[in-house]
Amino acid sequence: MENGFVDCHCHISAHEFEEDFEDVILRTREAGVKTLVAVTEEVGEFARVLQLQESYPDLVAPCFGIHPLQAAEGPQQRSVKPQDLDVALPHFYNHKERLVAVGEIGLDFTPWCAPTQQDRDDQVTVFIKQLSIAKELDLPVNVHSRSAARVTIETMKEQGKPSVALEGVKAGYLFSFPPAVCKSKQRDKLIKQIPLEHICLETDSPALGLHQHVRNEPANVILPCRYIADVKGLPPETVRLVTAHNAYRLFPKAKTR
Repeated sequence: MENGFVDCHCHISAHEFEEDFEDVILRTREAGVKTLVAVTEEVGEFARVLQLQESYPDLVAPCFGIHPLQAAEGPQQRSVKPQDLDVALPHFYNHKERLVAVGEIGLDFTPWCAPTQQDRDDQVTVFIKQLSIAKELDLPVNVHSRSAARVTIETMKEQGKPSVALEGVKAGYLFSFPPAVCKSKQRDKLIKQIPLEHICLETDSPALGLHQHVRNEPANVILPCRYIADVKGLPPETVRLVTAHNAYRLFPKAKTR
């Protein structure tokens, strides 16, 4: 299984894939992707991701998580509230044997999405509770952090005051990169600094592709693989093998399905 790609963070249950799902899966397999770690953002996605696992048990590895940003009326998202998690809580326990991780969880302090201190406090409350659930169920976590790196790592470590991603490496965390990294030269220094043994590949599809308004999909996991290989001066095959090994080390239930 470790000879293929692992997309360690994708939203394969998203509505953007509904119309041509079979074609997306076909392209995914043709690209050599062996496992999709399928994260969720809200309780409404939980049933869908379990259904996909039933249909593709050799490919889809389901996660449950309540994202720091939730859907709202209109184009804008709203910051998560504790009651959003309250509704979801029973599902974590009812389906714990099928889950490979708790995610997508984390913090997003983007000013227009979390404009008040109460918004940020609520996000931290929901994040800590889901970290607790993951610990109780002996599951890894799939974490989102935007405009909140310091608080995210501090919360996860529960001590110290790290300020950069390398502090996360010291704590044993793994970092994943999507196709969008290929157009972000400012990430090159970070990729060079993080040991390959702490890197995974993701697509975050349908978002974070090469082009902002073009749907991303799991087959594109090959793009960050090639880019990381180029930045580090390694063969793409090495990056593929090591990142897959890293992903299965982080998500062991995804390997043993």
